[in-house]
Amino acid sequence: MVQPLSVVVVESDPDRARFIVDALVDGTDYKIHVVAERASLARQIAQIRPDLVLVDVADPSRDIIEELTLASGPLERPVALFVDRSDAGLSTAAIEAGLSAYVVDGLTSSRVKPVMEAAIARFHLMQRMRTELAETKRALEERKVIDRAKGLLMRARGITEDEAYSLLRKAAMDQNKRLAEVAAALVTAASLLG
Repeated sequence: MVQPLSVVVVESDPDRARFIVDALVDGTDYKIHVVAERASLARQIAQIRPDLVLVDVADPSRDIIEELTLASGPLERPVALFVDRSDAGLSTAAIEAGLSAYVVDGLTSSRVKPVMEAAIARFHLMQRMRTELAETKRALEERKVIDRAKGLLMRARGITEDEAYSLLRKAAMDQNKRLAEVAAALVTAASLLG
């Protein structure tokens, strides 16, 4: 059985909080937590560990966005921010801070769920992109180390690049290690000896 989505609604006004909760529970099973006090938001969100955070702010500022961003952990979960108005650059600041959705003058019952779904989809897309970027960076760094190790072997033994690669590959198989690990060990040893 699939667990219901856990949602934290950050709203200090009880009537607006009830409005958001009512828009969410309309035919869908969610586990909803309302947080009225922003002062301890980070601690409360850490305790609840929600799948999504919906924040409603009447008058946003860069400081409020930064505070909410740090507290709600947008790299850990989707965060959607509903604001009544927005000054120039705030939407850009919000997205750069990692928020999944920034909705101006859009807190209507018919928009809460679609915005929430879009925030979740955008979060997962960005999460995949961050993972792919990290893997690409790691692969590039490994490639650099392998190339350096091949260069060291080519100079030390007077062999071709293909022969150096074969030698590294054989050592990796013999030691039951990844090629990048063997190359890194060779580069480290060469720097200690040279």
